[in-house]
Amino acid sequence: WQQRPPNASAAGGPGPRGNGTGRAAERGSAVSVAIPLTMMLTGIVGNALAMLLVSRSYRAKGSRRKRSFLLCIGSLALTDMLGQLLTSPIVISVYLSGRPWAAMDPSGRLCDFFGFSMTVFGLCPLLIASAMAVERALAIRAPHWYASHMSPRATERGLLAIWAAGVALALLPLAGLGRYALQWPGTWCFISTADGSAFAAAFAALGLLSLVVTGACNLATIQALVSRCRAKAGGAQPGSRWGRIATETLLQLLGIMCVLSACWSPLLITMLRMVSEHGAGPCRGGSGDSQRWELRRECNLSLTAVRLASLNQILDPWVYLLLRRILLRRVRQAASAVSKCSNAECRDRTITLSEEIRRTAA
Repeated sequence: WQQRPPNASAAGGPGPRGNGTGRAAERGSAVSVAIPLTMMLTGIVGNALAMLLVSRSYRAKGSRRKRSFLLCIGSLALTDMLGQLLTSPIVISVYLSGRPWAAMDPSGRLCDFFGFSMTVFGLCPLLIASAMAVERALAIRAPHWYASHMSPRATERGLLAIWAAGVALALLPLAGLGRYALQWPGTWCFISTADGSAFAAAFAALGLLSLVVTGACNLATIQALVSRCRAKAGGAQPGSRWGRIATETLLQLLGIMCVLSACWSPLLITMLRMVSEHGAGPCRGGSGDSQRWELRRECNLSLTAVRLASLNQILDPWVYLLLRRILLRRVRQAASAVSKCSNAECRDRTITLSEEIRRTAA
């Protein structure tokens, strides 16, 4: 996964010009650059739209009780967008130039900057997601404490503390604790996992801890919502509005847990595995023909893990905000239609499910 500054062919960039190998490499480079370019544009658009919606909602008169949540959403979108803006253009430039990283960055400072940005804007969204999960759990399970202690100012201080912690961790290589190294295929830099780096272990451990905290708090919130729904269902007035809000929240929390786990777990687990093996990763040697295919497979799996983590920056605004009123409402309508079509009256009238969904939406 890690490697010394490679030549162009080892980096997966264009090979010699003027022959079939060079043209094939150029085609591969064009396909490769489309991935970071598409991810950057999609991430910027989604996060910018989320920040716009958050800004409008924050200024609304009736949003005082939701301001802490809106601050977290806006900060998450801002963090994700900054991460895309600071790292993606560098990757795209390396792909388009066709030059090895060592030729573009002989001093290694660009690699350090890239690794620093990856660390800060990788860890901070995980910590912000954990903070949001804690905030929701407190709002549902301890509403009186939440109302008396949580305020926008307290949320701002918490977010500043998260950013400060992310920057402090990313600056550890300046103190000689860890280092940033060029990664496969020679188009980006990240934390070195060589020699059982404590820096890499700390990043992976904090990331996994954030995932655990987020999952535990979301499960606690789901349990509390289910209990309240059962209590209201047993009362004289079930409260359809509460049931709708609870259903949307449950679906959103489940979506958040699935997206976070799927995007970040592969990278964090891979880092811990490499640190525990005290190795520099599978992409640093093994040039024999018998090992080449397996080596390339391991390298591509590691690169896929990084792209999945980057994909989280794109999905965050949709999972937390943009799809809440679009997708969740349709899911609720479909569930309501299925419930109605399961009774005897619907079966007798031979109403199709699509007709019932349209009637529910109306």
